[in-house]
Amino acid sequence: MSAYQSIVLAHLLLGSLALATFWLAAVLKKGSTRHRAVGKVYLLAMLGILATGAPLTAKRYLDGQEQGATFLAYLLVLTATTVWTSWSSIRHKQSPERYTGPLYRALAVANLVGASAVIAYGLRLGNPLLVGFPVVGVLVGIDMLRKRAQLDGQPRWWIVEHYTAMLGNGVATHVAFLAIGLPRLLPGVDGMALHYVAWFGPLAGLLVAKLLLDRRWKAPRRPAPGTTAAIAMRGQP
Repeated sequence: MSAYQSIVLAHLLLGSLALATFWLAAVLKKGSTRHRAVGKVYLLAMLGILATGAPLTAKRYLDGQEQGATFLAYLLVLTATTVWTSWSSIRHKQSPERYTGPLYRALAVANLVGASAVIAYGLRLGNPLLVGFPVVGVLVGIDMLRKRAQLDGQPRWWIVEHYTAMLGNGVATHVAFLAIGLPRLLPGVDGMALHYVAWFGPLAGLLVAKLLLDRRWKAPRRPAPGTTAAIAMRGQP
């Protein structure tokens, strides 16, 4: 087995582990010991996917598959962002300032600039996937930069950041399975319809899950110090 084949095999095994542990963590009681343990395994599997995905992306570029390599490079940046924020939001839940530090800002800019570059590339080639899907990265980058000044007054902000990032990880996991793994396992189901369902179906699922989780966990923003008193004063005759 060549080095390249070994990396491909490791990537596939790690992807399978990530898919299984994502759903196991999803059904376990949130915050429980088992949930945290399975979540750690999932994030370690995702780190392995990133580590093996980088040389696979480089190999595509060297083989002349420029479009595929460009898109995979963008996905690596996006996935690295959700993996880091899903861990860091819990690690720094007592300090939103540390959470939104230099690395957070660097990832925000990398998503915004990288996704914009891929969109421009896709427009030049007339490739709908390269134009449509990277819009996610633009929105992620803008949201991260905008959000830096808002987390202080938001109760349970780390929970919202954590499950939002984990949903993003889930999109990456399912896109990889549906767009890359499933067509190889079942060549008969490959085709253009599956191609777009594989990329945009998990994204639609993320939006629905995000809305449902926000209704449960996203508390109203706390008023700034002095705001309540000021409102009360205005209400007096």
